[in-house]
Amino acid sequence: MTDSAVNRSRLLALIDELAVVRGRVTLASGMEADYYLDLRRVTLEHRAAPLVGDVVLDLLHENGMLEGPDAVQAVGGLTMGADPVGTAVLHRSAVRGTPLDAFVVRKAAKQYGMGRRVEGPDVTGRRVIAVEDTSTTGGSVLDAVAALREAGAHVVGVVVVMDRDTGARERVEKEAGVPYLAALSTHDLGLD
Repeated sequence: MTDSAVNRSRLLALIDELAVVRGRVTLASGMEADYYLDLRRVTLEHRAAPLVGDVVLDLLHENGMLEGPDAVQAVGGLTMGADPVGTAVLHRSAVRGTPLDAFVVRKAAKQYGMGRRVEGPDVTGRRVIAVEDTSTTGGSVLDAVAALREAGAHVVGVVVVMDRDTGARERVEKEAGVPYLAALSTHDLGLD
């Protein structure tokens, strides 16, 4: 088993242990489900957070997005689900010798100070990846992509830690015109 496969397997086990809440719930998308994936129980947990960073970096590496003149320079997404994912990637990328910056996309621009919607290092002209912890319809990550493009970033892809296999990939690729990469899916958990 490769390091990448080991990382995914270990992260999947922690997601199953910590993040799957069984019972009828209404999701942010308005859809109903028989379970809830609370990925913040994983992305903010000391054992899992480094794995989140490694799994996202492995996915970017496997797709040729970390090397060459077109390499990704920063990752982040819509606050709150994307914040710990971006931070995990930031830290693990430094450890692995492929440093990436992170940023946070606010739901709305601040009405004071700099009035920015994208916080952190300036993304203008930079190649970025919009990340999310879990995606059902792709709405949050599409909102992040729109804000990043408005800020002058060159969005080269979307990465989600856990895809619910409910059409987010198709919607994001159609509407944003960028690759949608998922590290894991609910199929991997046997939840579909």
